[in-house]
Amino acid sequence: MSTTTKRPSPARERLIDTATRLFYEEGIHAVGVDRVIAEAGVTRATLYKQFGGKENLVLAYLMNEDEMLRAMFAAAGEAAGTGPDDLLGAVVDGIAADIRDRHTRGCPFINAAAEYPDASGAVRQLIDEHREWFRGTLQAVAEGAGLTDPPDVAASLVLLRDAALVGGYLDGDDRVRPAFERTARSVIEAHRAR
Repeated sequence: MSTTTKRPSPARERLIDTATRLFYEEGIHAVGVDRVIAEAGVTRATLYKQFGGKENLVLAYLMNEDEMLRAMFAAAGEAAGTGPDDLLGAVVDGIAADIRDRHTRGCPFINAAAEYPDASGAVRQLIDEHREWFRGTLQAVAEGAGLTDPPDVAASLVLLRDAALVGGYLDGDDRVRPAFERTARSVIEAHRAR
């Protein structure tokens, strides 16, 4: 029995990478499948074989974003050292770096939600699952650090991240990132057990 996992095909990876770049930079509905196909260097048949249509490509794009964020959290946990306070600091630093370096046009999940208003649709369900994971992860980090009211800490940090990603796009990270860091750290300090 083989224990190796099947790697995605190079064509599938190119499609996801191309869709990720174009959907994030220009908007999902603004980018047609013909453009994704052309820039990925694949055929229409390949796109439909891999994804069946644009909505599944959108879902793959968002799943890719979700997986990258989960990997960033895992790496922060490994790099933070042994203390829960170090992990809290790494989370704030990681979000600040994301605002500055990667998600410079807002949150891909918020952007996608604006284009897919049907809350019962597959895209919005995936977004909801991502947000629940993110909120739950922040709550677990807050619990591990012994903060009071971890659900409130998590809700506050989610709200601050949402605002910072949108604000970073509109007002620039130089203005928004320091405000995010200061406010996030004040939320954490306000919930330390005395």
